[in-house]
Amino acid sequence: MYEKIVLVTRKTRLAELVERLNTRAQARFYLEHAGQDFEDYAREDDTYRRALDGLHGALSFGLPVQQVDRSLVPTFLFSGKELVVAVGQDGLVANVAKYVDRQPLVGINPDPSRFDGVLLPFGVDEARGAVRRTLEGHARMREVTLAQARLEDGQRLLAFNDLFLGARTHVSARYTLRYDRVAEPQSSSGIIVSTGAGSSGWLSSVFTLAQGLTSTTGGVPGKTWRMGWEDPRLAFVVREPFVSRHSSASLISGFVTPDCELMVESRMPSGGVIFSDGVEEDFLAFNAGATVHVSPAAQRARLVVS
Repeated sequence: MYEKIVLVTRKTRLAELVERLNTRAQARFYLEHAGQDFEDYAREDDTYRRALDGLHGALSFGLPVQQVDRSLVPTFLFSGKELVVAVGQDGLVANVAKYVDRQPLVGINPDPSRFDGVLLPFGVDEARGAVRRTLEGHARMREVTLAQARLEDGQRLLAFNDLFLGARTHVSARYTLRYDRVAEPQSSSGIIVSTGAGSSGWLSSVFTLAQGLTSTTGGVPGKTWRMGWEDPRLAFVVREPFVSRHSSASLISGFVTPDCELMVESRMPSGGVIFSDGVEEDFLAFNAGATVHVSPAAQRARLVVS
């Protein structure tokens, strides 16, 4: 069934600095001159390198092991016969899950003292057992609903946690929002569309703001929306909607389902973007004339869990 193991890695903070500044000595000078602790960067880097060395030994099952940096994942050709192992921060799993279709994804926490590991259920010493169970078909899986943004020209973007629709800079985003048979022109700082997996992240911060303001002004704070990873719905919230002669704010939140999608038509001449999971470099242009359809994706991520 599986022809190889793909080990997805990420550059540490120190590795990125060395890549930019050419040498480790230059990276030390740069950090210390900025008043930061070089040794903390070095410890993180050393721990990650030891984790990768250990994993290469632990994943010896007679299959080729191909190491791929996360920057190459969007263009990597997955055939469907790989077992994918991601070792890094939680965000690495979220970003990789969008590209591997229904292939099982094993998340490894290389540094439990540093990373929370919500999406990284296995330590380095548990990796061999987790991968072996997956290869044998005995692993426990958890399916995660993904969000999909589809432009009418066929371009598509998936999200594990959330989608952002708006302007690239801090200028107001202008668009027409269509939801539940109602259309409304709006001006805001953008729209967040969250999956169940992402509902404890960016979406929750919007509720924290709303609850704080409501409490301060004497109102009764509402409850934060919480959804499970498998929840088939998406939740959308309009950030900081502005009411004017040309914009309204009656449609500021709701749930998106396969039968009730969210449609947004851009009215921004330039600078409009759609990106997912906080990765602004991987985006769809969303300028005047473009219409995006947002809905739960038919594809689901499959995470191996303990």
